[in-house]
Amino acid sequence: MSSNSPVPLRVCYIGGNPNLLKLFREKSDLFELQVFENSLAAINMLKQNTQIDAIISEVYLPGMNGIDVSRVLKSKGMHLLTPYFVVSEQKDDKQREAAFAARVDDFYEAELNADDIYYRIGFLKKNKEYFSSGETENVAFKEYKIPWDKRMFDIVVSSIALLLLSPVIFTVMVLIRLESKGKVYYTSKRVGTGYKIFNFYKLRSMRTGADAALKDLKHLNQYDADSDVIPDADKECPRCALLPEGETCSPALFSEGRKICEYWYTETRKNKASATFIKIKDDPRVTRVGRFIRNTSIDELPQLLNVLKGDMSIVGNRPLPLYEAELLTSDDWSERFMGPAGITGLWQVEKRGRKGKMSEEERKALDNQYARTYSLWGDIKLILRTIPALFQKENV
Repeated sequence: MSSNSPVPLRVCYIGGNPNLLKLFREKSDLFELQVFENSLAAINMLKQNTQIDAIISEVYLPGMNGIDVSRVLKSKGMHLLTPYFVVSEQKDDKQREAAFAARVDDFYEAELNADDIYYRIGFLKKNKEYFSSGETENVAFKEYKIPWDKRMFDIVVSSIALLLLSPVIFTVMVLIRLESKGKVYYTSKRVGTGYKIFNFYKLRSMRTGADAALKDLKHLNQYDADSDVIPDADKECPRCALLPEGETCSPALFSEGRKICEYWYTETRKNKASATFIKIKDDPRVTRVGRFIRNTSIDELPQLLNVLKGDMSIVGNRPLPLYEAELLTSDDWSERFMGPAGITGLWQVEKRGRKGKMSEEERKALDNQYARTYSLWGDIKLILRTIPALFQKENV
């Protein structure tokens, strides 16, 4: 490689526009691309990786939009000297104004030129470094930190509980393996405090292939909205179908390489999860051992390891799967992520084991309430109230 060869720039691209991806990938001599369609995954990567030369985000994303991502990064003191670009497939004066109000570096509405972007990034990096006081990048991330007394409580309680309950856990693992094939535990990606993504541990209570069978059980979801119209991601948006060809009823975004309007994306995502939260009464996928460990909450015991690791607390808001957290990034509901994630919490104590349904709004409101008001003494009271709810009357 000659001394005049360009140095590839490390770019975090947030979005799924196939045309833009092709543009950057064809210029592999200019860009080393890290691609994230999910904004939450991008934020978590950016927390860990400071060696990024630029961030380029589509304005419309599944869940949090590109401008909101820039605000989150600024609020946490992350990548303050990293050039941040927002791109839109079409002219959008409203988002352009919002982008510059949020102080992003550039907003592009037309087709991009890779060479121009490369030199623009280089100029902005030098400009920011020159005018920086040198202290900006040292701003501490404004992330939630578990208070020392709560953390000590978590370590002591989880350690003692694991020691005392290890015979129970081992016995249940043997019974699970005897009843059905497959691993006796499972891990899933969950979103906890400050949108942190981590591996969540649980004993397996369902037969193998349970996830694939979920689509046939959507009508049993206790959190379902009782809608007669079930959106299908493979079908065209009915609102867009009434418009001239090429027009969309709401801003267009890209999901899994497919262009889709924001309205239909949200509706189909709700359908995929049968609403933001999933809870099925008398779930036929649950095994006999699984039903017992669910009713006694034994299936939750491996999460004591998450507590020891610091991913969670004993008491807090339940960490959510990625597809659920993605739908809760609005200002009204994001407060729940600003408090501790936990094994048990306020909404479980209030509703778990009682007859009747819990609406999504009620559950999210309880999560927000806990994030605002939690305390060590309050946690102890919630734990005491949790004990009667462990032996619940309903198979949920």
